[in-house]
Amino acid sequence: MPYLLVRLKVEDYAKWKPVFDEVRTWRMVSGLKSTRLFRSADNPNEIIVIREWDDLENARRFAQSEDLRKAMERAGVADRPDFYYLDEVELLAERAQ
Repeated sequence: MPYLLVRLKVEDYAKWKPVFDEVRTWRMVSGLKSTRLFRSADNPNEIIVIREWDDLENARRFAQSEDLRKAMERAGVADRPDFYYLDEVELLAERAQ
């Protein structure tokens, strides 16, 4: 499965999150399968989003879309996000014995 990892900083998480939630339907129609959302333990306005997509090209189209740029601007994204396109190599379920 292809993944898109996005690292971004926002002005205010409380302002950013409603806009993130608002575009959920659009993400799903774009081929998104799942999303994992993380915040930095040291800076709650630093966000990591890991998204699983049905197709790498759909992930690229989403990340490069004007709609996403406008949503990030409205949400108060404070810097240029970093986008990483990933192919899963292996899933390891490791547990301490």
